[in-house]
This record gives sequence, structure tokens and C-alpha cells, in this order.
Amino acid sequence: MQLLPEALESHLGATLASAYLLSGDEPLLIQESADRIRAAARARGFTERQVYHADGRQFDWNSLLAEAGARSLFAERKILEIRLATAKPGEQGSKVLVELCRLAGDELLLLVITPKLDRSAQGSAWVKALAQAGAQLQIWPVDRAGLAQWITTRLHHAGLTVSRPAAELLAERVEGNLLAAAQEIEKLRLLAPAGELDVDAISTAVADSARFNIFKLADYALAGNTQAACRSLRGLHEEGVEPAVVLWALARDALIIARLHGAGRAQQEQIFREARVWDSRKDLLRDISRRIRPAHINLLLRQLAGVDRAIKGVRDASPWDELLDVLLSLCGRNAIHPTNLRLGLEQGRRGAQA
Repeated sequence: MQLLPEALESHLGATLASAYLLSGDEPLLIQESADRIRAAARARGFTERQVYHADGRQFDWNSLLAEAGARSLFAERKILEIRLATAKPGEQGSKVLVELCRLAGDELLLLVITPKLDRSAQGSAWVKALAQAGAQLQIWPVDRAGLAQWITTRLHHAGLTVSRPAAELLAERVEGNLLAAAQEIEKLRLLAPAGELDVDAISTAVADSARFNIFKLADYALAGNTQAACRSLRGLHEEGVEPAVVLWALARDALIIARLHGAGRAQQEQIFREARVWDSRKDLLRDISRRIRPAHINLLLRQLAGVDRAIKGVRDASPWDELLDVLLSLCGRNAIHPTNLRLGLEQGRRGAQA
């Protein structure tokens, strides 16, 4: 069956399906939906959980069938969680997923998490099998027009009320990044004064959220200010900011730069409108798109993909070290060359001690 994300909570309160397919490119909403499913499963006795990252052709799909068929010594119910790197698992992967749907039931819960499914993937056998065996949830990003209402609702669930202008201000501040919005809302829950939150309360709380914010970090990198950028990255790390939030900010700019490269003035303005780029940042993005080479852009996008895999645990690497490499690339340094890597690291350390 098809299940709307907003109906998931009531669905789980009444029943638990044998299989769930979560798809989409909004990390926070995917994570929270998966958390709800896992919590409901634990409440029903699914105390064992096995997680598999199906990343690339080398993945052993048969190991999933072996795990599904294995029975615990204490006969514990099991959650088999499969995180697909792409929405196309291939012929073997598709066959295994269809078979796992047949095996799912009272003792085995199947949870599959995948990026957004395109039209061809929606019609594939494995997607249809998962939807038939349980529930399919397509997680859509919250658009700019609906972000203020999303923030208002989330603040209400946190026990806070907010004026419409204040919600709009917070929506503008987080620029569509739900992870950043969730962090700000949690901070407001802990620190906000009693009563309805107005523009002044939001301005004060959000402006003081961190000495090193992700927007300044991105601006330093675009301007080629390596020392300030490395110092800001270190500050974000020390303040406990999630690396996924930093990745979002840098990836957003990198994708805009890739689109701007070689585009005419009119095309650039269209790109800026679609990406909702502030006027104050347009010249920074134009300048870097003129000076950066196509090979450099490709390297940057590969590095960003590597950071994403490190954050998800697919790569054995530190997300913060990987983010430093991306930062050096944006700053205009050749991240492949070890001398420049050492220079960036030393600048970051010196800047943090300053």
C-alpha cells in the first residue's frame, strides 16, 4: 500500500506491516520516519536489528537471504534494514528484494531505505513487491512556500507558539535545510522565553546560535579565504554541529557552481531564481564559476559524494576530514596535492588557536 508520511504515526499505532520502503532525498524526514518504524517494531518485540549498506556491484546480496533465514538462539524477532546507495539495485538485487518480501512476516520486518525513485524505478518488480507486502512512503522535500508552516507545526509539537512573521524569518534563515531548522527549533525549545515567539525572539536566538555558522563558512570558501574557512569548519565541529548540515550547505553551492559554469548572464539569473540565491551571494558564485575548471568541478562533486558516504557509514573515513578536503577545493586549492592538504590543515589549526 501507499502511505503518506503524515499518516505514518497513526498507522503504526494501529498495526505494523511486514515491510516498509522509504524513498526520498530529505535526510531528516527519512531518518525520523525510520526511527518511528523501528520504535514501533521494538514495542512489538523486534529486539534484533541488522543493517546492510548495499553500495555498488560488489555487495553480496545473497548475504541478505542468509541473514533473513537465520534464526536467533533465543528466537528474537528481527529487523532487516537495507540502505540502498541508488534506486537501482540491479537484476540480482531486485530478485533478492522480491524474495525478502516473501520471507518477511511475524518474525522478520523488512525496512528498505533508498534515494528518490524515478518513474522507471517506481514500476520495478522490487518496488511493487515491497508496496504489496507492506507500505511504501515517498518522502518529499518541504518546499519554500510550505516551510514556515512546517516550522510552525514542529514548534507546536515542541510546546511553543510562533507568529507567522517569526516563522517566515526562521524559514529564511535556514534556507530550506530541515536539519538546520530542527536544530534551531530544539534550541528554541530549551531557551526561548515564555509566550508566543515573535520576530525579535527568533532574531536574537537564531543570530546567536553559533559563532561559526554554515553560511559564513560557505562564503569564506567561495571567497577563497582558506584560513577563515578552515577556522570556521573547526568551530562548527567543536560546537557539535552535524556534518550533514555542513555538507548540505557546501553541496548546495557546488551544484549551483556546476550549473553556472559556461552559462550566460540570463541563464545565470534563472539559475539563481530557481535556487533562491540571495543577491548578496550572487557575485561570489559568479566569480568562482568563472575561475574554476570543469575538472575541478567534477572533483568537487566526487568529494561531496564521498563525504555523504562517510556520514552514512558506507566509507571508513572521518566526515570532518572529508569536509576539509571539499573546503580546500572550494577555496581554490588543489585538494589532490598533499602539500596543499597539509597547508589547509595547518591553517585550520593555527586559526583555531588564534
